[in-house]
Amino acid sequence: MADEKLPYFAHESAYVDEGADIGEGTNIWHFAHIMKGAKIGANCIFGQNTNVAGGVTIGDNVKVQNNVSIYTGTVVEDDVFLGPSCVLTNVTNPRSQVNRHGLYETTVIRRGATIGANATIVCGIEIGRYAFIAAGAVVAKNAPDYAMMVGVPGRRVAWVSRHGLPLKNPDSDGVMTCPESGLRYKEVEPGLIRCLDLDEEAPLPPDLAVGEKSYDSFKK
Repeated sequence: MADEKLPYFAHESAYVDEGADIGEGTNIWHFAHIMKGAKIGANCIFGQNTNVAGGVTIGDNVKVQNNVSIYTGTVVEDDVFLGPSCVLTNVTNPRSQVNRHGLYETTVIRRGATIGANATIVCGIEIGRYAFIAAGAVVAKNAPDYAMMVGVPGRRVAWVSRHGLPLKNPDSDGVMTCPESGLRYKEVEPGLIRCLDLDEEAPLPPDLAVGEKSYDSFKK
């Protein structure tokens, strides 16, 4: 690749198959493999030993940490974070003796969601916008927008803000405020959270896009 000017960076140990579509500014690191037919947006990061299969669609500004495989049938929207060694599947009932290559199930991870380290997402479900799947959780059912999902099986234990912090102490109007950003959220109907100050599809303003305090500091 040294002689060809590409719009993305791929480490010399990475394999990018001909026919993969990769956006500008994306970085692909050590021992990664991007397969023919994969479609990847701009400004993404793929860590060491990652794999993206053909037929996968990935948006812009997606961060994929080490040891993650993204299989055919997966759709990953913009601004998603896939933590180290998280697991995504594409057949619910795999058998070595039964060929189900034409039966891959669709898994959709919506904009801004986080999948924590070593979490497992069972295929055929949707992870909502800005949902936060905790490390080690196993999620086999749809997760709503802004849901904090923990445990085995995964269950919602809280609502979280775009900044990944629990939303607590609603006021008399049911409004909850993110302690980091000051953005306001409300459960507008049972199980449906919306940000009152910023559309879910809008990017964060630059002044809110850089963290200044650790998670633990908000526990005090």
